[in-house]
Amino acid sequence: MSRFNHVSFFRRWTVAVPTTSALGVSLLAALAGCSSGPSRVQAPSISASGAASEAMTAYDKDGDGFIAAAELDAAPALKAAMATLDADKDGKVSEAEIQQRIEAWQAAGTGIMLIRATVTLDGKPLTTGEVTLEPEAFLGSNVQAAVGEIDPFGNAIISIPKDKRPSKETPPGVQPGFYKVKVSKKAGGQETIAAKYNAETVLGQQVATDDPAITGQKVRFELSTK
Repeated sequence: MSRFNHVSFFRRWTVAVPTTSALGVSLLAALAGCSSGPSRVQAPSISASGAASEAMTAYDKDGDGFIAAAELDAAPALKAAMATLDADKDGKVSEAEIQQRIEAWQAAGTGIMLIRATVTLDGKPLTTGEVTLEPEAFLGSNVQAAVGEIDPFGNAIISIPKDKRPSKETPPGVQPGFYKVKVSKKAGGQETIAAKYNAETVLGQQVATDDPAITGQKVRFELSTK
Protein backbone atom coordinates (compact mmCIF):
# COMPACT_ATOMS: atom_id res chain seq x y z
CA MET A 1 0.00 0.00 0.00
CA SER A 2 1.35 3.43 -0.87
CA ARG A 3 2.07 6.11 1.69
CA PHE A 4 -0.84 8.08 0.31
CA ASN A 5 -3.24 5.22 0.87
CA HIS A 6 -2.04 4.76 4.47
CA VAL A 7 -2.66 8.40 5.27
CA SER A 8 -5.98 8.43 3.46
CA PHE A 9 -7.11 5.37 5.40
CA PHE A 10 -5.99 6.75 8.73
CA ARG A 11 -7.90 9.98 8.25
CA ARG A 12 -11.11 8.04 7.86
CA TRP A 13 -10.93 7.31 11.57
CA THR A 14 -11.64 9.99 14.14
CA VAL A 15 -8.67 8.90 16.27
CA ALA A 16 -5.96 10.89 18.02
CA VAL A 17 -2.67 9.24 18.89
CA PRO A 18 -0.84 11.62 21.29
CA THR A 19 1.99 9.18 21.94
CA THR A 20 5.48 8.56 20.67
CA SER A 21 6.02 8.50 16.92
CA ALA A 22 6.98 4.81 17.04
CA LEU A 23 3.72 3.93 18.75
CA GLY A 24 1.79 6.06 16.27
CA VAL A 25 3.39 4.20 13.39
CA SER A 26 2.55 0.87 15.02
CA LEU A 27 -1.09 1.84 15.45
CA LEU A 28 -1.29 3.10 11.88
CA ALA A 29 0.08 -0.19 10.62
CA ALA A 30 -2.46 -2.10 12.69
CA LEU A 31 -5.35 -0.05 11.34
CA ALA A 32 -4.29 -0.09 7.69
CA GLY A 33 -5.44 -3.60 6.98
CA CYS A 34 -7.43 -2.82 3.85
CA SER A 35 -8.27 0.15 1.68
CA SER A 36 -11.98 0.18 2.44
CA GLY A 37 -11.51 0.56 6.20
CA PRO A 38 -14.07 0.40 9.01
CA SER A 39 -16.64 3.05 9.86
CA ARG A 40 -15.84 6.34 11.53
CA VAL A 41 -15.12 6.22 15.26
CA GLN A 42 -17.67 8.43 16.97
CA ALA A 43 -17.22 10.35 20.21
CA PRO A 44 -19.32 8.94 23.06
CA SER A 45 -22.83 10.35 23.30
CA ILE A 46 -22.95 12.68 26.31
CA SER A 47 -25.58 15.28 27.20
CA ALA A 48 -23.31 18.24 27.94
CA SER A 49 -25.95 20.14 29.89
CA GLY A 50 -27.19 17.06 31.74
CA ALA A 51 -23.68 15.94 32.68
CA ALA A 52 -22.76 19.42 33.90
CA SER A 53 -25.87 19.56 36.07
CA GLU A 54 -25.13 16.13 37.57
CA ALA A 55 -21.52 17.15 38.24
CA MET A 56 -22.72 20.10 40.29
CA THR A 57 -25.08 17.85 42.23
CA ALA A 58 -22.22 15.47 42.97
CA TYR A 59 -19.54 17.97 43.95
CA ASP A 60 -21.01 21.40 44.78
CA LYS A 61 -21.69 20.49 48.39
CA ASP A 62 -22.37 24.00 49.66
CA GLY A 63 -24.71 24.84 46.78
CA ASP A 64 -23.02 28.12 45.88
CA GLY A 65 -22.90 27.33 42.17
CA PHE A 66 -19.19 26.48 42.08
CA ILE A 67 -16.89 23.52 42.70
CA ALA A 68 -13.93 24.99 44.56
CA ALA A 69 -11.37 24.46 47.32
CA ALA A 70 -12.09 21.21 49.23
CA GLU A 71 -14.88 20.38 46.77
CA LEU A 72 -12.38 20.49 43.92
CA ASP A 73 -9.97 18.30 45.89
CA ALA A 74 -12.77 15.73 46.07
CA ALA A 75 -13.13 15.85 42.27
CA PRO A 76 -9.62 14.94 41.01
CA ALA A 77 -10.79 14.49 37.42
CA LEU A 78 -12.02 18.08 37.31
CA LYS A 79 -9.04 19.42 39.24
CA ALA A 80 -6.64 17.82 36.76
CA ALA A 81 -8.46 19.56 33.90
CA MET A 82 -8.34 23.10 35.29
CA ALA A 83 -5.98 24.40 32.59
CA THR A 84 -8.74 24.02 30.01
CA LEU A 85 -11.81 23.74 32.25
CA ASP A 86 -11.45 26.96 34.28
CA ALA A 87 -12.25 29.33 31.42
CA ASP A 88 -12.26 32.54 33.50
CA LYS A 89 -9.24 31.49 35.61
CA ASP A 90 -10.94 32.17 38.94
CA GLY A 91 -9.85 28.86 40.49
CA LYS A 92 -13.43 27.57 40.55
CA VAL A 93 -15.55 25.40 38.27
CA SER A 94 -19.06 26.38 37.24
CA GLU A 95 -21.80 24.34 35.60
CA ALA A 96 -21.41 26.40 32.43
CA GLU A 97 -17.68 25.67 32.29
CA ILE A 98 -18.24 21.92 32.55
CA GLN A 99 -20.87 22.06 29.81
CA GLN A 100 -18.57 24.11 27.58
CA ARG A 101 -15.70 21.67 28.09
CA ILE A 102 -17.82 18.68 27.08
CA GLU A 103 -19.08 20.60 24.06
CA ALA A 104 -15.46 21.32 23.13
CA TRP A 105 -14.68 17.58 23.11
CA GLN A 106 -17.69 16.98 20.90
CA ALA A 107 -16.73 19.79 18.52
CA ALA A 108 -13.23 18.32 18.16
CA GLY A 109 -14.79 15.23 16.61
CA THR A 110 -12.29 12.82 18.14
CA GLY A 111 -13.74 9.49 19.18
CA ILE A 112 -10.81 7.76 20.83
CA MET A 113 -7.19 8.45 21.80
CA LEU A 114 -4.39 6.06 22.62
CA ILE A 115 -2.81 7.24 25.87
CA ARG A 116 0.71 6.50 27.10
CA ALA A 117 1.33 7.27 30.78
CA THR A 118 4.35 7.11 33.06
CA VAL A 119 3.95 6.06 36.69
CA THR A 120 6.56 6.73 39.37
CA LEU A 121 6.77 5.90 43.06
CA ASP A 122 9.04 8.13 45.15
CA GLY A 123 10.60 9.43 41.96
CA LYS A 124 11.42 6.01 40.50
CA PRO A 125 9.48 4.07 37.85
CA LEU A 126 6.81 1.78 39.24
CA THR A 127 7.94 -1.45 37.60
CA THR A 128 4.68 -3.39 37.66
CA GLY A 129 1.00 -2.84 38.33
CA GLU A 130 -2.05 -1.47 36.60
CA VAL A 131 -3.46 1.96 35.78
CA THR A 132 -7.22 2.36 35.45
CA LEU A 133 -8.97 5.43 34.06
CA GLU A 134 -12.46 5.42 35.55
CA PRO A 135 -14.88 7.89 33.93
CA GLU A 136 -16.81 10.27 36.13
CA ALA A 137 -20.29 8.90 36.74
CA PHE A 138 -21.89 12.17 35.64
CA LEU A 139 -20.72 11.51 32.07
CA GLY A 140 -23.19 8.65 31.74
CA SER A 141 -22.88 5.04 30.67
CA ASN A 142 -21.45 5.61 27.18
CA VAL A 143 -17.95 6.45 28.42
CA GLN A 144 -16.00 3.30 29.22
CA ALA A 145 -13.20 2.68 31.72
CA ALA A 146 -9.73 2.06 30.31
CA VAL A 147 -6.83 0.03 31.67
CA GLY A 148 -3.09 -0.25 31.11
CA GLU A 149 -0.49 -2.67 32.45
CA ILE A 150 2.65 -0.97 33.79
CA ASP A 151 5.88 -2.20 32.22
CA PRO A 152 9.30 -2.46 33.94
CA PHE A 153 10.08 1.11 32.90
CA GLY A 154 6.98 2.58 34.53
CA ASN A 155 5.09 3.07 31.28
CA ALA A 156 1.53 2.02 30.51
CA ILE A 157 -0.45 2.10 27.26
CA ILE A 158 -4.03 2.74 28.38
CA SER A 159 -7.01 1.48 26.42
CA ILE A 160 -10.58 0.27 26.79
CA PRO A 161 -10.52 -3.54 27.09
CA LYS A 162 -11.41 -5.11 23.77
CA ASP A 163 -14.66 -6.63 25.04
CA LYS A 164 -15.84 -3.24 26.36
CA ARG A 165 -15.23 -1.15 23.23
CA PRO A 166 -18.25 0.43 21.49
CA SER A 167 -17.90 -1.95 18.55
CA LYS A 168 -15.60 -4.73 17.39
CA GLU A 169 -14.08 -2.32 14.85
CA THR A 170 -13.15 0.28 17.47
CA PRO A 171 -9.34 0.56 17.74
CA PRO A 172 -7.41 0.67 21.04
CA GLY A 173 -7.66 3.87 23.05
CA VAL A 174 -9.57 6.00 25.55
CA GLN A 175 -12.70 8.04 24.91
CA PRO A 176 -12.76 11.79 25.61
CA GLY A 177 -13.80 12.45 29.19
CA PHE A 178 -13.00 13.31 32.80
CA TYR A 179 -11.39 10.34 34.57
CA LYS A 180 -10.44 9.33 38.07
CA VAL A 181 -7.09 7.56 37.90
CA LYS A 182 -6.41 4.49 40.01
CA VAL A 183 -3.04 2.79 40.33
CA SER A 184 -2.84 -0.71 41.77
CA LYS A 185 0.01 -3.09 42.54
CA LYS A 186 -0.77 -6.25 44.45
CA ALA A 187 1.53 -8.71 46.15
CA GLY A 188 0.19 -11.89 47.70
CA GLY A 189 -3.32 -10.64 47.03
CA GLN A 190 -2.71 -7.46 49.05
CA GLU A 191 -2.69 -3.92 47.67
CA THR A 192 0.73 -2.31 48.08
CA ILE A 193 -0.17 1.17 46.78
CA ALA A 194 -1.73 3.67 49.19
CA ALA A 195 -5.52 4.06 49.05
CA LYS A 196 -5.14 7.71 48.01
CA TYR A 197 -4.05 6.41 44.61
CA ASN A 198 -6.81 3.82 44.12
CA ALA A 199 -9.81 3.30 46.43
CA GLU A 200 -9.72 6.95 47.57
CA THR A 201 -7.80 8.37 44.65
CA VAL A 202 -6.56 11.93 44.43
CA LEU A 203 -5.42 11.38 40.84
CA GLY A 204 -7.31 12.55 37.78
CA GLN A 205 -6.89 13.05 34.05
CA GLN A 206 -8.85 14.72 31.32
CA VAL A 207 -8.72 12.92 27.98
CA ALA A 208 -9.06 15.57 25.29
CA THR A 209 -7.16 16.64 22.20
CA ASP A 210 -6.21 19.95 23.84
CA ASP A 211 -5.28 18.70 27.31
CA PRO A 212 -1.73 19.97 28.01
CA ALA A 213 -0.48 16.68 29.47
CA ILE A 214 -1.71 14.76 26.45
CA THR A 215 -0.58 17.20 23.77
CA GLY A 216 2.83 17.43 25.48
CA GLN A 217 3.08 13.62 25.79
CA LYS A 218 3.59 14.06 29.53
CA VAL A 219 0.82 12.07 31.15
CA ARG A 220 2.50 11.27 34.46
CA PHE A 221 1.20 9.94 37.74
CA GLU A 222 3.70 10.58 40.53
CA LEU A 223 3.05 8.51 43.64
CA SER A 224 4.65 8.73 47.04
CA THR A 225 4.88 6.39 50.01
CA LYS A 226 4.72 9.35 52.41
